[in-house]
Amino acid sequence: MSELFRELLKNVGSGTHTGKVLTRPEAQTATELMLKQEATPAQIGAFMIAHRIRRPTSTELAGMLDAYQALGPSLEPLDTAEPVLVLNSPYDGRSRTAPVSPLVSLVLAAAGHPTLMHGGARMPTKYGIPLSGVWQLLSVDWTGLQLSQVHRVLKSAHIGFIYVPQQFPLAEGLVTYREQIGKRPPSATLELLWSPYQGAVRVAFGFVHPPTEQRAQETFAQRHVSDYLAIKGLEGSCDLPRNRACIIGVQQPHQSFERVILHPQDYGMSGAEVSLPEPEPFASDMQDVLQGCDSPLATATIWSSGFYLWRSGDGCESLQDGIDLAHNILRTGKAFQALITLRAAIASAGSS
Repeated sequence: MSELFRELLKNVGSGTHTGKVLTRPEAQTATELMLKQEATPAQIGAFMIAHRIRRPTSTELAGMLDAYQALGPSLEPLDTAEPVLVLNSPYDGRSRTAPVSPLVSLVLAAAGHPTLMHGGARMPTKYGIPLSGVWQLLSVDWTGLQLSQVHRVLKSAHIGFIYVPQQFPLAEGLVTYREQIGKRPPSATLELLWSPYQGAVRVAFGFVHPPTEQRAQETFAQRHVSDYLAIKGLEGSCDLPRNRACIIGVQQPHQSFERVILHPQDYGMSGAEVSLPEPEPFASDMQDVLQGCDSPLATATIWSSGFYLWRSGDGCESLQDGIDLAHNILRTGKAFQALITLRAAIASAGSS
């Protein structure tokens, strides 16, 4: 038993009147002790459920991210001044709507904009299809690459993916606790805020509940992250909804936080959300999108891609410019060619 962790646990789990908020260094220490499994399983489970009930503060989240930065993987900067777009979505995946983030990243790659994702295999509590699984349906397998190989792929194909079981086994070691406590632990919030990249980033994270966005703002302020997008997306992802207004928070360097409300019907993008198909038809549907075929999935891809192209600049002075560019990239087969380039880059990295 870790006596140090026991004292930190007492602060988190002592209740309203006697409990104490952890300092940023204390939160980092607690997270590192859990990641290293130096705390006992009983201590880790108790900390997770107590912290979930009380909810971590922004200062505690900053300390927890410090631990991820200290112990987790981090890609070296690319030789570019453009920030890498880090698309952060819940690790336990999607169970109702079709994810388009991998398709969006291919559109962005075709336009020369690098994106980075991270995640694992199917996991509790949702057991939805994870982004790594969506990539596998596109015949792209990130699961066996080392960190240096991911960096080479990101550099050459403008897309990277940190597969947590392979590249951050310490974090993967805590996944089993999700099933045992039956709830997402506070570390699930880290999945939305973590950037495993050492250079300039633009973080895009999805959220469902407004308090998550508020805590993220405060956490990023403490960690001096000044370039991010907060998306009230589908199932907490970075995918923009089409059946309702899109609520987005925009923070740019040296500017004030801005609230952006987008109405899909104003751009001819509204419609019912695409339900998650079975794997085989979903793989076929995604291939059709990349071949330039019109479909509800293609519209969903263009809607989200257009937004991210707009926010990346690239001569897109308006959202409509971004939508038009995304449509053109898909129609002309450039996104499909980005997929071919990505497959080749992974094959080359895996053989080296």
